[in-house]
Amino acid sequence: MDTREALGSWIDGPKAAAERMGADFGYRGERLGLPKEGPGSVAGPGRRIGALVVDGWLVALIAYGLISRGEQGQANLWTTPLFFAATALLLATTGTTMGKRLFGLRVVRLDGGRASIPQVLLRTLLLCLAVPALVWDRDTRGLHDKAVGTVEVRM
Repeated sequence: MDTREALGSWIDGPKAAAERMGADFGYRGERLGLPKEGPGSVAGPGRRIGALVVDGWLVALIAYGLISRGEQGQANLWTTPLFFAATALLLATTGTTMGKRLFGLRVVRLDGGRASIPQVLLRTLLLCLAVPALVWDRDTRGLHDKAVGTVEVRM
C-alpha cells in the first residue's frame, strides 16, 4: 500500500476507507425508509445544532429577563428546567420548537406520526443530559432519538 493512500485513509476516516473497499452505507435515513432529501428526510447535524442554539438562547433570554429579572446566578439555575419544560411542551403539542421551526425541522416517530408525550418527555430529558445527543449513529440520530424511537426530519 502506498504511504499516501494509507495517510489519506487515516485523514478521511474509517467510513471513507470502508467505502473505498466497496462497502455501501447508503444515504442518511435510507435504513429508516426516509427520502434522501427534501421534506421528510433526516435533518443534518448543522440544522439540528443551529436549532438547539436558537432554543437555548431564547430560553436563556427568558430566564434572565423574565424569571430572574437580570440576576445572572438565578437565571443559570432556571435555564435547564425552563428548556426542558418549553421543549417538552412544544414538541408534545406541535412537534417542533421555535428553533426547529426556524430551521425547518420537526420531531416524528419512525412511522412518521407525532411523537407521544412519554416519548417527548424522555427524549427531552436525555437531550438535557447532553451526552446522548452527542453520540450519533450513521443516520446522524442521537441516542436520545434512538432510545425513544423518534427522528428529526426536515419539513
